[in-house]
Amino acid sequence: MTVFTARTSAEAVVAAPRQAIWDALTDPDTLASLTPFLKRITPEGDSHWRWEMTGLDVLPIEVAPVFTEKMEFVELERIDFHHDPPAGRTERTAVTGWYVLKEVEGGTHLATSLEIALDLPLPKLSSKVVTSAMRGVIDQMGDRFSRNLLDHLGIDPKA
Repeated sequence: MTVFTARTSAEAVVAAPRQAIWDALTDPDTLASLTPFLKRITPEGDSHWRWEMTGLDVLPIEVAPVFTEKMEFVELERIDFHHDPPAGRTERTAVTGWYVLKEVEGGTHLATSLEIALDLPLPKLSSKVVTSAMRGVIDQMGDRFSRNLLDHLGIDPKA
């Protein structure tokens, strides 16, 4: 097994109240509906969420990641998450990241960063191909998530 990682970050001013964005990011059902390739998010206890993805094409194999995140919330300001599986459960996918929300003129400044690590049954030699595929999937997810969030908030991206 080899661990492959990919990172992404983004920021934008969203023409919406911080509360509306916060509500979307902190509701597991809403967040799952906005996130491409995500089947569901299931809360487990007070601070853990179990994320279940659909099949993702990470050349030369398809994976359907399932991972548990410890979620930490600073009301209306920040969401941090890191991989924290329950004792005895093996998860081959780990995600670490954060969202930061700040009120600014014209809406909310939303910044996000995440790193995904996949433990795959592939040789280290395939790293370049696999990480390139992972980046492609992450970029596609980010673009579609942004469009979905704007649509959820009732914002015309061309306005």
